Amino acid sequence: MKILTVLLSLFCATWALAEPRVPTSDLEIKLSFAPLVKQSAPAVVNIYAKRIVEGRRNPFESDPFFRDLFQGFSQSRPRVQNSLGSGVILSSDGIVVSNNHVVDQASDIRVVLNDGQEFQADVLLADAESDLAVLKISTQEELPFLTLRNSDTVEVGELVLAIGNPFGVGQTVSSGIVSGLARSGASVGNSQGYFIQTDAPINPGNSGGALVGMNGQLIGVNTSILSRSGGSNGIGFAIPATLVRQFVRQAEEGRDTFVTPWMGAGGQSVTSDMAKALGLERVTGVILTELHPDSPLKAAGLTNGDVITAIDDAPVNSPAEALYRLKIAGLGQEVRVSYLSQGRAYDVTLNTSEAPTGPPAVTLSKSSLLPNLIVQDVSPKLIEGHQLPLGSEGVMVVDPTPTGARLGLRPRDILLEINGRSVTNADDVEDYLRQTRRSGEFVVLRQGRQILLRFRT
Repeated sequence: MKILTVLLSLFCATWALAEPRVPTSDLEIKLSFAPLVKQSAPAVVNIYAKRIVEGRRNPFESDPFFRDLFQGFSQSRPRVQNSLGSGVILSSDGIVVSNNHVVDQASDIRVVLNDGQEFQADVLLADAESDLAVLKISTQEELPFLTLRNSDTVEVGELVLAIGNPFGVGQTVSSGIVSGLARSGASVGNSQGYFIQTDAPINPGNSGGALVGMNGQLIGVNTSILSRSGGSNGIGFAIPATLVRQFVRQAEEGRDTFVTPWMGAGGQSVTSDMAKALGLERVTGVILTELHPDSPLKAAGLTNGDVITAIDDAPVNSPAEALYRLKIAGLGQEVRVSYLSQGRAYDVTLNTSEAPTGPPAVTLSKSSLLPNLIVQDVSPKLIEGHQLPLGSEGVMVVDPTPTGARLGLRPRDILLEINGRSVTNADDVEDYLRQTRRSGEFVVLRQGRQILLRFRT
């Protein structure tokens, strides 16, 4: 009987301690996410995008020769496609950031706030590679917004909240921790870059939503999740807020596409075998394997085989990480590059800028062999935009026309030689083709391989 009385007393005491009550200290308040959610949620919006997509397409449309022969084949009516995502307001005048895949090619974008207000929005800047888009809400009223946190201060183990609109059920909040940083090896959709990894559930519709730290600042923009089942029980990725800041900055400068500072270099991560061969104490850095003749790194004295160890004192261990450091530095800024050469450490300061551009594309009108062939001199800007090999030289085929396609030419082919004569610019192509009669040969660079094309007309 005494034992039963003691157990009953303990149960009553435990129940009394567990009874809901108002928190009495700052520590108890921090045990709840409610104050943080009330502060952050109004700045997270739902985005509804409408785009017009074609129905069944002409199977020969991508072929320069057959597309003209099969015009009108298998045409169907366009249809409306809707997509759902999330976004984050970053300024009181209505600057919103989201994922590019949420608003890509949208003809109508509606932004719905947490309180139900609905606004039209326009895309100011979009980039498929980074999967980011900057929008502007059409309104004169001041809106709630989140401030951006320096992503370099984020640590593994921090508590975070993911806020968005999963599955279109309305705004929801999920919690987790930062489970990894510098996930530069991840590839999410079109996006290949540098991510913050989290175990906070990110479901369809969460894309473009906020990853918020405990201080109420934006840590990153949720972009996707890797999962075997397709559900939220996987690894989530967020684009760092520091990179988002540069996107907003370029959008406010009036750019409609994001421009990455150009270094004109190719490299790979240092492996343990490389580290031993180079006499490095640690397996770290990016070894340069290729430098463009106009590369600012080459102009500063770096050569193939040098190892870049840090940019602006931040260690880099992969090409994607080095590219990220250049992106967050921005255009027209000074960056300090630390590197090893012949076993000695050096620092060099460079000014960031766009890739140099060359002459615009031209249509060759004097050639009777390939009339109206469109070509363009290869430049660093062209290499970057079309993802050509860094060492590409010569002239790129922009549009081979049906006649050129019949002779074997394809868009993005690099013309190296025509009838045994080296091609250096568009004028060479014009002259050599004018001198060519009924037969000849092209040497082209296609996807990194040299191909000989013999033809007879």
